[in-house]
Amino acid sequence: MNHGKLIGIGVGPGNPEYLTLKAIKTLKKVPVICSPRSAKSRPSVALSIVASSLEDRDTAYELLDPVFPMIEDQEALHDYWDEAARDVKKRLEKGLDVAFITLGDPTVYSTFSYLQKKIGTDKFKVEIIPGVTSFTGCAASANLSLGEKDEIIVIIPKVDQRLSQILELADTAVIMKTSRHSKELEDIIASDKRDKEIISVQNCGMIDETIVKGFVQDKKYLSTTIVKFQ
Repeated sequence: MNHGKLIGIGVGPGNPEYLTLKAIKTLKKVPVICSPRSAKSRPSVALSIVASSLEDRDTAYELLDPVFPMIEDQEALHDYWDEAARDVKKRLEKGLDVAFITLGDPTVYSTFSYLQKKIGTDKFKVEIIPGVTSFTGCAASANLSLGEKDEIIVIIPKVDQRLSQILELADTAVIMKTSRHSKELEDIIASDKRDKEIISVQNCGMIDETIVKGFVQDKKYLSTTIVKFQ
């Protein structure tokens, strides 16, 4: 029996209309969909984005919804990833294709990479269907150009001690998950004496999307700050 294929599908930052035609086509025919959740009590955001594409399927599908918690304990995280990988591998070994849906793009800070490493690619074929990244979605919502000519764009996954040094090289800085360290980020940005434009976007592409000039003050997880230096 031929093994199934593991397919990573980027579903974009929140708006279902950002789904690519290829993503929709695949979602309408793949027999197994894996949609991770951040907690057992929380529904999958990625699944809510693709829900309308699944409503008029001609065939049934199996849904796997493993928990990928947002915790720092690496040992515990690997246990969750191992469990998810075992469930996915069972389907692949039966010859079933499995689509793993992920926010944004599967190649950019995505949980898909963890699953792919756990499963391995020696036995199973892997296909990646790109999606709109959160930071390009945020820039579009804010009507911003991230880069022109030879400007350097820097994507920063979190605020830490490396940020000040990195910003020296950036013409545009995209800082993700900024609500966790808003005060620290404000201090670091203020220490750079260049003129700058600062825009923050929360829940990009979703019904409650918010765009503000400056920094975010609340604790929404899906928060991104774009700093354009002049």
